[in-house]
Amino acid sequence: MSAARVLIVDDSASARALIRALLARDPAIEVVGEAGDPYEARAAIKATNPDVITLDVEMPHMNGLDFLDKIMRLRPTPVIMVSSLTASGADAAVAALERGAFDCVGKPGVGEQERFGAALAQRVKAAAARRPRFAAPAPPAREAAEKPYRSDGRVVALGASTGGVEALIAVLSRFPENGPAAAVVQHMPEAFTASFARRLDRLCRPRVREAFDGAPLEPGHVYLAPGGETHLVVERGSPPRCRLWRGEPANGHRPSVDVLFHAFARELGARALGAILTGMGRDGAQGLLAMRRAGATTLGQNEASSLIYGMPRAAFEVGAIQRQVCLPMIGFEILRATCAP
Repeated sequence: MSAARVLIVDDSASARALIRALLARDPAIEVVGEAGDPYEARAAIKATNPDVITLDVEMPHMNGLDFLDKIMRLRPTPVIMVSSLTASGADAAVAALERGAFDCVGKPGVGEQERFGAALAQRVKAAAARRPRFAAPAPPAREAAEKPYRSDGRVVALGASTGGVEALIAVLSRFPENGPAAAVVQHMPEAFTASFARRLDRLCRPRVREAFDGAPLEPGHVYLAPGGETHLVVERGSPPRCRLWRGEPANGHRPSVDVLFHAFARELGARALGAILTGMGRDGAQGLLAMRRAGATTLGQNEASSLIYGMPRAAFEVGAIQRQVCLPMIGFEILRATCAP
């Protein structure tokens, strides 16, 4: 397999040098060019025909979001956004993921260069191997609205990674205002989860917030695991409640989808529904299997509609998934499964 060809776009010469040096360590990656602004980048894209572009969110002459729009419209190429870990940087990164960026990594702080380099290299290789996207028709509005929704009391657990911003918006935007209570783990940098929760809250009818310890899992409420320091778990009760647990990373992640799903299996059993969405790696597979064995309904995003068919594939291969569903139908299937008779 040929090396992944990467173009680095960043207005900082030192940032470009760091990214080049870190990516050059991986023999499966070839840096084919650099650019300091979108105008240089446009010429470099034509000259080098890269497989993947790393793109700074904040640049002179044209911001990264506007340039991303042009790339997606004129020359679709996998783009990995490199964002500062500020509130404005996080907001821009989440907007970029929604507009079609493959993934996003936060610029490293002191002592974080190695971890940043490993994360960026992993995403570059995954982006270079990305399959063409699949567009599936949305369910007919009359079918989705055939029966008014009333929760049967089950709680939904959702897990996602690369491609999850788009996928979670697609799923949660189908929920009505009184939709099922839900807990969500999305792999993303710590600084980005608050911004993503606010974005989901604006786009979706249920109330979406970053999870906090003791948050009640009631209909009409969705809680997104905060990034970085804790895992999101659930505690049985009436209603069940979110708990933030300071455990070690699982499958290289904190929060981990596996940790969330195992807690749902242990605490809620058949009173739950689990769904695993697009993402790299195997996080969530064993936890979803535990949910299925405990009597929960389990769904997985199908290969054709997944940006990265890694986590759903791993869950399917171990027998954790009862039914694979294309992305536009997952939200509808969740509502149908959790609607009271």
